[in-house]
Amino acid sequence: MLINQDFDGAWPTFMIQDLISPVYYVVADDLYPDLVIAAIDPAEPGRAVARGYAVPVHWTEPELPETGWDKMIQHRRPAHRQGTDDGAGVGDLHPAGPARRRRVRADVGRDAGGGREAGLRHPVAPVRSNGKHTRPDLPTAEYAAQVRENGLPVDPWLRVHVRAGGRIEKVATRSITITGNLDEWRRWTGLPFDTSGPVHVPGALVPVLADVAHDHAVYVEPNVWVRHRL
Repeated sequence: MLINQDFDGAWPTFMIQDLISPVYYVVADDLYPDLVIAAIDPAEPGRAVARGYAVPVHWTEPELPETGWDKMIQHRRPAHRQGTDDGAGVGDLHPAGPARRRRVRADVGRDAGGGREAGLRHPVAPVRSNGKHTRPDLPTAEYAAQVRENGLPVDPWLRVHVRAGGRIEKVATRSITITGNLDEWRRWTGLPFDTSGPVHVPGALVPVLADVAHDHAVYVEPNVWVRHRL
């Protein structure tokens, strides 16, 4: 799940406060141009309605990590040569906003296909299950396992990935971590943050944990690892 700060309203304010993603975004266009794609609205030529980013990673462990996106950014390869990488391509496609999401569903498959063209063997995505915010107290593994009568996931974004040929593998329980003092969280969310314990923040997939005595709150977001076929 990659965070795009260019589209107004695409993300809750608190979601663009993590410290790991900027390490990647400042170099992505220059170092990994073959792993960056954009979806253009045919009704508005030249207007990007979504952008997809991926990162090449040489991952040798038998299982994908619990730490998801943060971990993969830390393990990203500093350089990438087309056709020579034997690692994973980690990324996801994110629309500009809810009104445009259905226009770019087909691009998930093309986003995974970009990994094949770049010579990567195992495209995987730490998917942000975008319906989970409506069930913040439900464990992510239980939520991700919920399916419709047709066998497709209940979650809209997981459903898009599965329709595109993806296979849900596991939950990345600590995919993205965002921390801040209580004043920062008040600015980011408009909530009082005056009580210690879990805080339900609009747009958050799980509760934010606040500690008033120590003037600190932390959000640890779980994502869902989905593997695509090349």
